[in-house]
Amino acid sequence: MKRENLVLLADAYKYSHHKLYYPGTSQVYSYLESRGGKFDSTVFYGLQYFLKEYLEGIAFTQEDLDEAEDLMIQVFGRDDVFDKRKFQYILDRHKGKLPVRIKAVPEGATVPVSNVLMTIENTDPECFWLTNFLETLLMQVWYPSTVATVSREVKRVVTRYFEETATEGAEAGIEFVLNDFGFRGVSSVESAGLGGSAHLVNFAGSDNIAASVFAKRYYKAQKMQGMSIPATEHSICTLLGKEGELDIFKHVLETFPTGIVACVSDSYNIFNACENYWGEELKTEILDREGTLVIRPDSGDPVMTLLKIFEILFDKFGYTVNEKGYKVLPPQVRVIQGDGVNYDAILEMYEALKQHQISAENLVLGMGGALLQKLDRDTQKFALKCSYAKVNGKEVTVQKSPTEMDAQGNITGSFKKSKGGRLKLVKIEGEYHTVNEGDYPELEDQMVTVFENGKLIKEWSFEEVREQATVPYCSKVLV
Repeated sequence: MKRENLVLLADAYKYSHHKLYYPGTSQVYSYLESRGGKFDSTVFYGLQYFLKEYLEGIAFTQEDLDEAEDLMIQVFGRDDVFDKRKFQYILDRHKGKLPVRIKAVPEGATVPVSNVLMTIENTDPECFWLTNFLETLLMQVWYPSTVATVSREVKRVVTRYFEETATEGAEAGIEFVLNDFGFRGVSSVESAGLGGSAHLVNFAGSDNIAASVFAKRYYKAQKMQGMSIPATEHSICTLLGKEGELDIFKHVLETFPTGIVACVSDSYNIFNACENYWGEELKTEILDREGTLVIRPDSGDPVMTLLKIFEILFDKFGYTVNEKGYKVLPPQVRVIQGDGVNYDAILEMYEALKQHQISAENLVLGMGGALLQKLDRDTQKFALKCSYAKVNGKEVTVQKSPTEMDAQGNITGSFKKSKGGRLKLVKIEGEYHTVNEGDYPELEDQMVTVFENGKLIKEWSFEEVREQATVPYCSKVLV
């Protein structure tokens, strides 16, 4: 399959920058960071995809360049902005391989905000303009990194409530608590693969097949990463009308007499379904199964709906009280909440279960739009800024430090202040710190060279990424 034309993968204004950089510029060095946002740390993930898909090897061809020349003249309505010779130089001198060096933290690493995550610099002084030309494309690493961050933060919440309320040994099921329901809700198949695989960095449950394919294709995953179960949708459960819902439920259990099967049960009345159909008519079949029926509500307030459903199910199927004092349904019955699920709602749901002495192990989750779509670059405030340059042979520390006015008219320093100099990321007493390259010479840079002059220097397997992002299950409650 032909690659996208790299020459056209930048914001239009960047095509003028080769002229706008001060005369004599020969080096531009820039860095990526998460400047803050919803969470205090960010999981770095997805750069390897962009390197493999767009930059590795011959990044563009003569055909690509000719196409771009015609288009860019039309974009600007003038012929003195786009300079074909700049790209032609890369074709002729470097055979289409990009003369840049990229360093980055290991994929899956969880780094506190306001630390460097990646650096990029040109390796040919004639291509100083190329560093930030690539910003448009490489900045898109914000998306998989943010998805991986949200997913990991949910895992921390789940781990916390399992630690506090679940039966000893139940933590093995955490891998399948949060399931990716987001394929249909994203803007593209690329987003499904990229964002969905970012979720698989933390969990193993997913209905997003594109994510598993992506993990194998770009990260050489050794085994299937996303796993799913048989499950109904409303087109199945409403096929015989309201009067036929019980027959549909019977058919579901007969079709999959063993193993896990999920059934949406709110087509007409979720409480009637739980109390009379699942809890009475089909109770014996459910308890005799070698497997688990997962009942799915799909409407109403999540907290109130779940509490009522568990009240009914405990009454109908009974429960045990685990060693921590929390109620647990028989293993043949569980509940999945897939409607209205986001990070904040998950906190509310698990806290409500805890307050009502219900173990977290009774509930699993499906998350769609809030996992893969309802986020943006500002969720974790990603930015890529120049911090160092060479101009007429002189090394220059480059830094922005804006002032800004707040809603009350006060003028203060901005959080958008950038870092200056060549940077490295070090660990001091186990904590990440961004320092200048010459500082702490005894400390190893946590960033490694991953790409140089068209070659992928360091490749991470998906298993390595998952290991980096691991959320430990320990006796200390996460906060």
